[in-house]
Amino acid sequence: MATSSLATSLSRLALFRFPINKLSSIPPSLHRLSSKNPNRLRLISMASEPKESPANNPGLQTTLDEATKGYFMQQTMYRIKDPKISLDFYSRVLGMMLLKRLDFPDMKFSLYFMGYENPASAPSDPVERTVWTFGQKATIELTHNWGTESDPDFKGYHNGNSDPRGFGHIGITVDDVYKACERFERLGVEFAKKPDDGKMKGIAFIKDPDGYWIEIFDLKTIGKTTSNAA
Repeated sequence: MATSSLATSLSRLALFRFPINKLSSIPPSLHRLSSKNPNRLRLISMASEPKESPANNPGLQTTLDEATKGYFMQQTMYRIKDPKISLDFYSRVLGMMLLKRLDFPDMKFSLYFMGYENPASAPSDPVERTVWTFGQKATIELTHNWGTESDPDFKGYHNGNSDPRGFGHIGITVDDVYKACERFERLGVEFAKKPDDGKMKGIAFIKDPDGYWIEIFDLKTIGKTTSNAA
């Protein structure tokens, strides 16, 4: 009985003394003791390592290819029915600016790049402004295929939130989610979820003119709202 108790104690000490990713350095005798309960290794790994560590996220790489050093997230694209309505929404309701417009007459579509950068800092030359726009982070690329705004047979685009589900939403950080949503209500914006609906309080979802969802949150409440998942 005493031997069994000692073995258990040594096993626990070994697991706490040696990180999971260095188990190969654990003395063989202690490794055999700990290997009798492999599930314990995973539990201790989850408890001792950050959730975001490679040990807790199979497939995650931390030694990145040097070739990706200059990469960054630049745009999210979705298609819109009527640019007049969409541009009004993203500028008047969400406060974005039109950074660049590109027209492709041969293919009959236009691209509108919206974002929170100040276009006053953009170059005056059209081509240089395109390059400047593609150097800004987190822009929205609204794609308009000419004619959809007046086509009576056009049924709209799939927003990804009904079957078959795929794309979900973009997210906008605001100063105060409740005040922002009060303003959205006054402006007649459609809600998919108001801040106090459902189990996750302090987060809202509104819809743009084409039905795409936009998550609304602030930095004062997002930590508390997601604390149990952190």
